[in-house]
Amino acid sequence: MKELQYLSGFANEFANEALPGALPVGRNSPQKPAYGLYAEKFSGTAFTAPRAKNFRSWFYRIRPSVMHGEFRPLAGGLLRTAPDDEAVISPNQLRWDPFPMPDKPCDFIDGLVTVATNGDARAQFGIGIHIYRATRSMEDRFFYNSDGELLLVPEQGQVTLHTECGVLRAGPGDIAILPRGMKFRVEVPDGGARGYVCENYGAKLELPERGPIGSDGLANSRDFASPVAAWEDREGDFELVTKLEGRLFACDIGHSPLDVVAWHGNLAPCRYDLRDFNTLGSISYDHPDPSIFTVLTSQSDTPGTANVDFVIFPPRWLVMEDTFRPPWYHRNVMSEYMGLIYGEYDAKTGGGFVPGGASLHNCMSAHGPDANAFKAASSAELKPQKLSATMAFMFESRYLIRPTAHAMTSPALQKDYRDCWGGLKKHFRDKL
Repeated sequence: MKELQYLSGFANEFANEALPGALPVGRNSPQKPAYGLYAEKFSGTAFTAPRAKNFRSWFYRIRPSVMHGEFRPLAGGLLRTAPDDEAVISPNQLRWDPFPMPDKPCDFIDGLVTVATNGDARAQFGIGIHIYRATRSMEDRFFYNSDGELLLVPEQGQVTLHTECGVLRAGPGDIAILPRGMKFRVEVPDGGARGYVCENYGAKLELPERGPIGSDGLANSRDFASPVAAWEDREGDFELVTKLEGRLFACDIGHSPLDVVAWHGNLAPCRYDLRDFNTLGSISYDHPDPSIFTVLTSQSDTPGTANVDFVIFPPRWLVMEDTFRPPWYHRNVMSEYMGLIYGEYDAKTGGGFVPGGASLHNCMSAHGPDANAFKAASSAELKPQKLSATMAFMFESRYLIRPTAHAMTSPALQKDYRDCWGGLKKHFRDKL
């Protein structure tokens, strides 16, 4: 059975059904939908948002979403949401080793650990940055997040996302996006999975404008895949978990809430293969700004200044002449959280930045190539070079990124990160 459809909700509206005739024709809410289904609208924006920014879908489901028990508070573990009163701010450059996998059975929800946050989920701006770690699947447990949409960046192991709209599978090199409020459960077919999560409280993630680049390049909308309708009709003793204003709540539910038989609209989960990114770069001189590697953006109220940008550093050719090819040393008004999915990042070749790890350079925190990368790039023969088998990424935000108390006291925090620049030497001469 076909599981994915392309030309995603970033550009088009979908219409699909798991049973013939389940989608009504000509109206969204007929008096009696086919197959005894219920019509339900899923809105991701205000009803009156401009047409180009208005996101909603219609579900035709076996039972309406109102059918569940009363929510009760649930312990949040290491999950935090902005504003986080315990968060720490530091001008220091920070870097973490990978957070270890749990030593006991743990599903996607229980394994979430927050590294940092910014903004305010209540006011719908900013982000949360988390690590997911799962050693078992969610079979009879379901989750939806009222605080923001979720961008999953797998680093280890596959995840199978069973959603109200159908099934998505993602592994290292893919990303998956789950809209705010979308119900889902996560299976880990490899027995364990780990990755990064950007919880976006702000404007919905979208493709950036290309400007002078033109009509093609970067991430193309045709490569984003959304699931086709596939329903679960299961009854039993299940649990539905939600997150609202940073707190987890759970209720009993007597059936699977993933019982949508047909749907149409432009608000749906999607998957994207980062290896499909059409990388652009300099073919003459100078290392270009990393903004040319932006896959997705969530805009703030200041044009060109993002609530969060999702940027990648994929395999690519370096051909610049008379140029220091790695990223230059820099200080940036934007705050940068960086992770590594696989391979080696070309500006950190001296070790310490490994898959599953991360670094944080907040507003105006100086950073750049380690001493090893600087020495190699300064003396390298500048012939065409292919950076292959590498995939790093960055969550970049206009708001200060505040690490959690747990992240700042974790054994994963590297105490010696700044030593990577310790080998840089003075080369100044007052004569040419």
